[in-house]
Amino acid sequence: MIPYCRSFIFALILSGSMVLVHAATGYEKKFKVLVVMSYEESYPWVTDIRNGIESVLADSCTIRYLYLNTKTEREASAKRAREAYEAYRNFMPDGVIVSDDDAQSMFVIPYLKDRVSTPVMFCGVNAEPESYGYPATNISGVLEREPMKESLLFLSQLLPSIKRFGLIIERGPTGIAVQNQLEEEADQYPIRFIGTRFASTMDEALKAVEELRSSCDALLYITMEGVTDSMGRPLSDREIMPLLLEVFKKPVFTNAMYRVKYGALSAIVKTGQEHGILSSEMLLKAMNGTEVSKIPITQNRFGRRVLNVDALRKLGITPKPSLVRSAILVRTEK
Repeated sequence: MIPYCRSFIFALILSGSMVLVHAATGYEKKFKVLVVMSYEESYPWVTDIRNGIESVLADSCTIRYLYLNTKTEREASAKRAREAYEAYRNFMPDGVIVSDDDAQSMFVIPYLKDRVSTPVMFCGVNAEPESYGYPATNISGVLEREPMKESLLFLSQLLPSIKRFGLIIERGPTGIAVQNQLEEEADQYPIRFIGTRFASTMDEALKAVEELRSSCDALLYITMEGVTDSMGRPLSDREIMPLLLEVFKKPVFTNAMYRVKYGALSAIVKTGQEHGILSSEMLLKAMNGTEVSKIPITQNRFGRRVLNVDALRKLGITPKPSLVRSAILVRTEK
């Protein structure tokens, strides 16, 4: 099991009870912080990041959250980014946290990067920081990197017969960044990476998975959130995962606990809480006077083994007891 830092464990314990901070708390907050999220408020990754932020900043900051909703309302995202900048000008925050790749290109680059003196910390960024011109005079933050080698080692221990895997993912910054990571690290993996299939619609995704079934033993599912059905409606991972599992009929592994609960076999999961904690701690340093140039870009470090017992039974896998003991066990949500 990969170890945890003390503050990270503490934040995870608290995460279930975190609520949005309001200014009227009975005492004056020291700082004002604006948080701009790429995705919708209900997206589990966003909820986890917010919980991490709250665990660090709740006592010292008044926090305002804005959501670009790029997965569910892509056509309105640019307008929301302009509205976020107006909110920034009106709120006059002491610091800004901006989550995931879409908000970097839509909000930070056109409105904040090298244009304001306010410290900005990003989190959940999959692309290489140089693609956004990071670090900048007022920007540092936390890169999102998949613990892929660890996930594949866990999968190969569960089922040694797995020799090849493929990736199915949506078209977009996250998908391209994950593919790049897999290609760069492929020679380190215990299971051969055979390639990526991109999809923008559910029909494309199902066809791609059917093709991958004949050429690989396992499927990596990061997220397809936002791909559309035949009526053009954006779908959630909760809706998409069972359909892909029905077509693929082999082990599917992923990178988030809630996706294991949607039916995937296993994951080594990174957490949004860690991203929220790290970016908040970095922002506090900056707001307390540390120059942003002296706060280096970092990345997530921790992970947890998660195993779906229903998927084990369905696939006929009997793992070693030590693997079961080392994992968080979940069941498929109905």
